[in-house]
Amino acid sequence: MGADARRCLNVVLAAGEGVRMRSYRPKALHGIAGRSMLAHVLAAVAESGASDVAVVVGPGRDDVAAEALRAATGAAIFVQRERRGTADAVLAAREAIARGYDDIIVTYADIPLIRGSTLAAMRSALADGAGLIALGFAPDDPAGYGRLIERDGRLIAIREHKDASPDEKAARLCNAGPVGIRGAEALAMLDAVVPDNAQKEYYLTDLVEIVHARGLQARTLEADEAEVMGVNDRVQLAAAEAGMQARLRRRAMIEGATLVAPETTFLSFDTKIGRDVLIEPHVVIGPGVVIEDGAVIRAFSHLEGARVAGGAAVGPFARLRPGADIGAKAKVGNFVEVKKATIEAGAKVNHLSYIGDARVGANANIGAGTITCNYDGFSKFRTDIGAGAFIGSNSALVAPVTIGDGAYVGSGSVVTKNVEPDALAVARGRQEQRSGWAKAFRERHKKG
Repeated sequence: MGADARRCLNVVLAAGEGVRMRSYRPKALHGIAGRSMLAHVLAAVAESGASDVAVVVGPGRDDVAAEALRAATGAAIFVQRERRGTADAVLAAREAIARGYDDIIVTYADIPLIRGSTLAAMRSALADGAGLIALGFAPDDPAGYGRLIERDGRLIAIREHKDASPDEKAARLCNAGPVGIRGAEALAMLDAVVPDNAQKEYYLTDLVEIVHARGLQARTLEADEAEVMGVNDRVQLAAAEAGMQARLRRRAMIEGATLVAPETTFLSFDTKIGRDVLIEPHVVIGPGVVIEDGAVIRAFSHLEGARVAGGAAVGPFARLRPGADIGAKAKVGNFVEVKKATIEAGAKVNHLSYIGDARVGANANIGAGTITCNYDGFSKFRTDIGAGAFIGSNSALVAPVTIGDGAYVGSGSVVTKNVEPDALAVARGRQEQRSGWAKAFRERHKKG
């Protein structure tokens, strides 16, 4: 039976508190590339084709449970009541394991770069007859890592660094943590683990000897070191972020986008970038952004929850907040902020403006310093600017207000009433001039 035809339960261990993170937030909820480490791991689990997922959390960690259910609808949540080791954590999901699966894959919420293809490869190894599959990696510096001890192509032990002999420390593969267990044997083997160590904890690594005692084979699967890096502190969190960003940037460029200075561009896990998109240096893209073919994102811009249509230009120094929808060939220029607003095709908001809770019609022009006054301290109101309208510089549009198609608003106006299509609206004080006033003012002050 191939791996795809086998029923698999993936148990994700998310009970770690992450003391070294120096944080009030549990380790699993720290984020990289716009989503939690736990959500990244659950996405890989889904990609691997697992039938079901169980997430083991610590006591009182409703926040971790809620994140698991948000990221993986239908996940079963279990609680490890006491910290008694990794095998004990897996057994917290006993009820799920007992339902009967061909494969049990155990992974950790603090390995956020794990790939679905790697978890699928572990399943394939179990389908090929392994009783246990341990994931390993070959680091440049193995100091401190547990070793996967192999003989004749089989895994015979997993040894902690401090317990390993000099010969065992020479082993090429180190222990990455995730393991796959033959489902039919899983509960019996987990129950056979005993706390035969100074810490009196139940370790998954002891399964290797138990597998051999049952006449089954234990094998290893090698992953890239960067893929299985664990996150235990803020330094490692930054390293994981860098690894994920490198992965996302590479994918964007392979799919046809130009990143002028890739190392300065920051993407999110769900960023969608079309072909022939140009992204200049120092651009930050938060979750929920779609950039369509041929768009340009100029330097030092920040986008989140926004769509940029084909051929549009954004920035430099622009901010697109959630709900910003920039139409085809529209322009959003420097020091412009757009929030929950549609800028329709060909419209221009070139500089120093705020457009919030609004529609800017096709080919309209918004002058420098224009703002939509959308908030009265209690509620938000909408501004509608018609197609082809021209809003003069330094104007304030006090919502709710409608500017008709083709209308003009004179510079410096504070518009509080609707403007008819093709009309001119001027709402400012009348200019006065007093000849000689400035000279007389200066002279009075000199005498004083």
